[in-house]
Amino acid sequence: MYQALYRKWRPQTFADVIGQQHITDTLRAQLKSGRLSHAYLFTGTRGTGKTTCAKILARAVNCEHPQNGDPCNECASCKGILDGSVLDVTEIDAASNNGVDNIRDLRDETRYTPAQVKKRVFIIDEVHMLSIGAFNALLKTLEEPPEHVLFILATTELHKVPATILSRCQRFDFRRIGAEDIARRLLDVAAKENIALTEGAARLIARLADGAMRDALSMLDRAAASGAVDEQTVTAALGVMGQDDGVRLAEHLKAGDLAAAVGLLDEYYNAGRDLAAVYDQMLGLIRDALLVKTSKTDVSALLSPAYGVKTLQKLCDGLAPATLIAWSRIIGDALDRMKNAANRRVEAELCAVRLCSLSGEDYDTLGGRVEAIEEKLRNGVPAQAVPAAASAPASAPDDDGPPPPGDSDAPAWAEEEQTAASAGSPSAREEKAASAPEDWPQWPKLLDALTGKINTGAHTNLKLSARGVLEDGALVILCEDGITAMLAKAEPTMKAIREQAAALAGAPVKVKVREADETTLKPKNNAVDEILGRAKAFDIEVKEL
Repeated sequence: MYQALYRKWRPQTFADVIGQQHITDTLRAQLKSGRLSHAYLFTGTRGTGKTTCAKILARAVNCEHPQNGDPCNECASCKGILDGSVLDVTEIDAASNNGVDNIRDLRDETRYTPAQVKKRVFIIDEVHMLSIGAFNALLKTLEEPPEHVLFILATTELHKVPATILSRCQRFDFRRIGAEDIARRLLDVAAKENIALTEGAARLIARLADGAMRDALSMLDRAAASGAVDEQTVTAALGVMGQDDGVRLAEHLKAGDLAAAVGLLDEYYNAGRDLAAVYDQMLGLIRDALLVKTSKTDVSALLSPAYGVKTLQKLCDGLAPATLIAWSRIIGDALDRMKNAANRRVEAELCAVRLCSLSGEDYDTLGGRVEAIEEKLRNGVPAQAVPAAASAPASAPDDDGPPPPGDSDAPAWAEEEQTAASAGSPSAREEKAASAPEDWPQWPKLLDALTGKINTGAHTNLKLSARGVLEDGALVILCEDGITAMLAKAEPTMKAIREQAAALAGAPVKVKVREADETTLKPKNNAVDEILGRAKAFDIEVKEL
């Protein structure tokens, strides 16, 4: 009969247990010196070796020929415990035997000396499931058991075990097994089982196992049912994303390509993948990307084995830490909603919409939003300024009419002429042109002079979203949005602007800051135009809002 891999390859000695050397070394030392406790408590997450170590310890204390603290697994005692014929070693599932009567029966059994081996061993698995009455019935026996009795308790939820029980046991905390250790063990098992397992597939399974060796072997068992195991086989068998799939989705989100992102989600959905699991894996990718982006030291040892440092560095170009944090918050909110959503697919697609069109409210702070703009500028990605409140849109022009306002190819007079036409007469255009403020000729030099003297975010916003004009002898900084105006009005920034403006003008200059309306805004921003021109030269598609 076929035996599951996690059962077939369960460690038989302490030397075979991986990832828990801090525990196995201590237990072996106690066995060699004979300084064993009467009660042990093994705690830790699932699949990390608690029950396995309990069974090894039960054989080791009764082994006739122990080898360096490990059981020989060849003597009559070891073989009897392995095949279950020795009744002096009892394993109890506390999930189904959690009553007072069950523990009283166990307590009565401790009175009898072992019939076949040196010690009677009671392994109580999931001990946190015992009732309060059962715990109380166990207390006295656990504190002062007969010399021929050894208790080994195991639990995944330590906080549910009463302090009175904890104080009577020698506690060992089992850690999550490292992904690299799991991957090596999988490759070793696969080689002995004649399974063609690729290193990439082993790393993917190791990441999905989340520190549990048993889960990893179960996943390998499922994926190996169809033969050779590579990353595609694992993703198909387990219904998860592969390494390239996660990076592809992140690249679409980074580019703001909603159609491509939703198309990829549709592909995953039709392939039977859980979209909540897809986003959960995205959180892992974002975590690794944040480590690479923000750390000033080598973090390769802290990354999950699914993604390489170079892949993450390429993904992070153009993504600020604030953007990655905003993504994680949006995905976290979506995962909460998907738990009770009537249509999880719709929630997943709405999440993609938010990820592709981040707004100011999605960032933790104003500084975070400015950081995101600066990161885009450093990597040649145009930053979209938040437009000022717009008035009602004008009616669409005829095909033969002048270009619409805001068209990047339309001259300034064309926009003015169309606005005047909607007002009803050419005189309106002349009156508007006469009232337009005059540009301050020293504005470009002022921006250059402010470099390094004001906050980088404020300087960037002034270059992209502001214009200096003269009104009644004063320098008025017209800002396209409230954020730019707020940054400019900050006192350290305003003080530097006054000082540099006075130096350029040769006399003190009165400076005002206000948000511009559509009648005073220039139709084109030179800094933005320069970026658009560069993007066009490299065939980069840019969407203007």
